[in-house]
Amino acid sequence: MDNKNKNKQGEINIELPEDVAEGTYSNLAIITHSHSEFIIDFIRMMPGVPKAKVKERIILTPQHAKRLMRALIDNIKKYESLHGEIKDIDDGIGLPMNIGGPTAQA
Repeated sequence: MDNKNKNKQGEINIELPEDVAEGTYSNLAIITHSHSEFIIDFIRMMPGVPKAKVKERIILTPQHAKRLMRALIDNIKKYESLHGEIKDIDDGIGLPMNIGGPTAQA
């Protein structure tokens, strides 16, 4: 086997398909959990439209959810050190909501 084709130990080769690279816009996230998983539903709400659809659902183990939280905290700190504090605005949606599971937090 050629050395070029061998991955270094611990290295992961990640492929990003073109359709996934485009991303999905979301302006609301609903987070619920059970004892074994965290579920994050990403939603796109439009002004003046009372109905919204879940655009993406990500299911994580509790360990991966905690890693994601730490990564977000780290990246927000880096962002704010470059661009200033992100202002938290009240957009009047009235969260948290309860849609049949544990109380959601967004």
